[in-house]
Amino acid sequence: MPEIRDQIARHHSSLSREQEEQIDKHLGYAIKPVDRKRPVKQSMAWHCNGTTNQEMVTKLKAIKDRLFTDAGILATDRAETAMLTVDRAKYCHESDPYLDRPRRIGYNVTISAPHMHAYALSILSDQLFDGAKALDVGSGSGYLSACMAYMVGSHGCVIGIEHIPELIEISTRNVREDNPHFLKESRIKFIVGDGRLGHAADGPYNAIHVGAAADTLPQELINQLAPGGRLICPVVAIEGFQRFQDLLQVDKNTDGTITKKKLMQVSYVPLTDPTTQLRN
Repeated sequence: MPEIRDQIARHHSSLSREQEEQIDKHLGYAIKPVDRKRPVKQSMAWHCNGTTNQEMVTKLKAIKDRLFTDAGILATDRAETAMLTVDRAKYCHESDPYLDRPRRIGYNVTISAPHMHAYALSILSDQLFDGAKALDVGSGSGYLSACMAYMVGSHGCVIGIEHIPELIEISTRNVREDNPHFLKESRIKFIVGDGRLGHAADGPYNAIHVGAAADTLPQELINQLAPGGRLICPVVAIEGFQRFQDLLQVDKNTDGTITKKKLMQVSYVPLTDPTTQLRN
């Protein structure tokens, strides 16, 4: 499959709306298992589209595809409740916000497909305990940060970091319209910064989510994990002439050692600097 982000860089100025939508369908998506020997899944087989937030979450909960976990896409009750509490329509302002596909939010950024948010929250569920600290790198619309803020409770704190100041304004406004008490209780905070460097000032973190693909796994983020903490991050992998993105899970054990695990292959926008992001 052609490298989607290279297509965008080369042809973005000449794309029709229909072509843009076709590309969007593959950004912020799971596309196939990590095992390259297994049949390739070129498109999603799950049907989690909804007309309401409740319907979307109910369909996500019902899908039991083992590409994700034995329990399915939305694998924990806490993750389910978070997605029921945080209304995706307040963060995705296009028509049909409950479709299970990524959507544009401006500045060459997308809000990921709901199934990827469900999976991320499920994988990080144990680390998003009451009172936990979490970091959301590339927080975009603020949707996943808000879901994490629900899960860590009023005694926890989620830092959403973005390098585009306008996105910080958008995400703050979205949360204010959806769950304003998250801001009043200081359980969620959005900052402008280079997400590749993390945000050590408020660390260490029990959970770190990266919503864009890094060329290499950022060591700074691993350093900012608390013992027992977990990081999930899409990372570019190259095999021969092919480029892939593997979603990696990184656990910091209580003795400080690191365990890494490949979860699945995905396709995300690149984790890069503001100039490159806006140019592409």
